Amino acid sequence: MPRVAPPYGSRVNSMPVWVRSPLVLLAAWPMAARAGWQSALDPQGLQSNEIRHTLFIFLVVAAIVWIGVVVVLGIGLLRRKRTPDQPLDLHEPFEQRAGRIVFGLGAATTVVVLGLSLVSYAGQRTVFAKDQNTLALKIIGHQWWWEVRYEADSPHQSFVTANEIRIPTGQPVKVELESADVIHSFWVPSLTGKMDLITGQKNELQFTANNAGVYRGQCAEFCGLQHAHMAFAVIALPPDQFGQWRDHENQSANSPADPLGKQGEDLFRGRGCALCHSIRGTQAGGQLGPDLTHIGGRTTVAAGTLPLSPATLGAWIADPQHIKPGNLMPKMPLQSDELIAILHYLEQLK
Repeated sequence: MPRVAPPYGSRVNSMPVWVRSPLVLLAAWPMAARAGWQSALDPQGLQSNEIRHTLFIFLVVAAIVWIGVVVVLGIGLLRRKRTPDQPLDLHEPFEQRAGRIVFGLGAATTVVVLGLSLVSYAGQRTVFAKDQNTLALKIIGHQWWWEVRYEADSPHQSFVTANEIRIPTGQPVKVELESADVIHSFWVPSLTGKMDLITGQKNELQFTANNAGVYRGQCAEFCGLQHAHMAFAVIALPPDQFGQWRDHENQSANSPADPLGKQGEDLFRGRGCALCHSIRGTQAGGQLGPDLTHIGGRTTVAAGTLPLSPATLGAWIADPQHIKPGNLMPKMPLQSDELIAILHYLEQLK
């Protein structure tokens, strides 16, 4: 009887792992590289576009050089070897040609290196340019969350938030970076390059978002157990929407009007939450943890670990060590009715 070929899926599954794994990675890499909201190959800012442009120039030049080397090597390997009658005899025409080739390649190497240096210098001038009329931010890295301070000449225009950065499109943003503990690294691939946060040192970074959208940032320097869960969102808004958000963010938290909300506010203070967290307009003035004045209006909880919802916020309050082991927020002994009241209170802080 004729042999029937197995289905395609069966042939794939029968491949050795050492063959199948590289093929899967090779197929997935282009799609992963183009992932929009955290991709250096999908620039949405002035600086990130310049970084990608410089990267592609280096890749093209390096590819041309590599192909040239491989071609010359192949010619040398395939070329028929000629055995001279006298091995110690010098062949002046060959030596002269070889000398000219070596000199030419040396000159070409010098030109390539100088050219790439000029390209890099031109790119850095754009990436590290200092513009006027910037939005001033101060970002402090903690294990494992981000403190974000909006600074202005007028004190009533300055406020503190956490783990989310909202910026206007088209306006340069100047970010002053500090660390409260270990070395962190601020990186928003779609908007700009990396910059380290070092204890006792102030570094500065500037970027401009061209298009409105949500871009994911990440700590790019291993900083401890929960390094992978130290993310943040950069939300670029049209200037008018950003102005409205900033005016609202400057306001203090509203006092709850319903009995459950009032009970939650009392429990928030009575159970010790106010010792670590600050809520503007209330007696909560802790400085160890993130500011919670408008936590209900954020998109994530625990520095990008989970999307913000009543379920995830409640789970975080009930047992933060289960979600993010090693963080500095202790597990509080709350009864179910107390947890519901505190959660209801925090949900109203928008």
